[in-house]
Amino acid sequence: MKTVVISQPMYFPWVGMLEQMRLADVFVHLDDAQFSKGGFFNRVQLKTAEGTPWLTVPLAETKLGHSLNETQMAKHDWRRKQLATLKQTYVAAPHVEEMLGLVESVFEIEHKSLAALSAASVEALVEFFDIVPAEVQWSSAMDVEGTGSARVLAICEALGAERYVTGHGAREYLDHAAFEAAGVRVEYLDYEKREYPQLYGAFTPFVSALDLAANCGRAGREVIASGTIYWKDFAR
Repeated sequence: MKTVVISQPMYFPWVGMLEQMRLADVFVHLDDAQFSKGGFFNRVQLKTAEGTPWLTVPLAETKLGHSLNETQMAKHDWRRKQLATLKQTYVAAPHVEEMLGLVESVFEIEHKSLAALSAASVEALVEFFDIVPAEVQWSSAMDVEGTGSARVLAICEALGAERYVTGHGAREYLDHAAFEAAGVRVEYLDYEKREYPQLYGAFTPFVSALDLAANCGRAGREVIASGTIYWKDFAR
């Protein structure tokens, strides 16, 4: 069953995003989606001794209606500061150097947009954990029109999808009946939130997967294991 996953590029996202990619035959970066404040396009939480602060990529002036592949990062040296923050936060983690090397591999490239940067951060994580999808596409290169649920379905149809796997947020806008009529089975992630050794107190799953890389190294692959649930069962 050919499985497609579509997501806006997220900056070094949490493990749940990697679990979607693990299940994908084809993964699509929705890089021409509109930027909105408060999302995870340019920020993610870390687990520190002081709580879960945000690691945020500063942006150049962003105009209303800009897409992610039109949004630019600030020109000042935020990369060096973020590396210093990560090194300080995870200095006691057993695989801190591996994690920092992963981040440096993303930072050493001059990405042309926020979409490119965030997509590169996701791809670096799935390569690190050896869960790379067989095929990766970019929505901006697919020439598929529409918005919202209709466009997601059109992308799935263009790729010959038999199954579409998505996160819980899609429940609010997906037209499940349209997917059924098109012969595309919709399934939602059934997040396990599997625990692994963390620094700084009680476990939390909702932080960057860099936390998993620093604490477990490549063996963290075993944590990226959630399955899916059919949309009708999920809706109940």
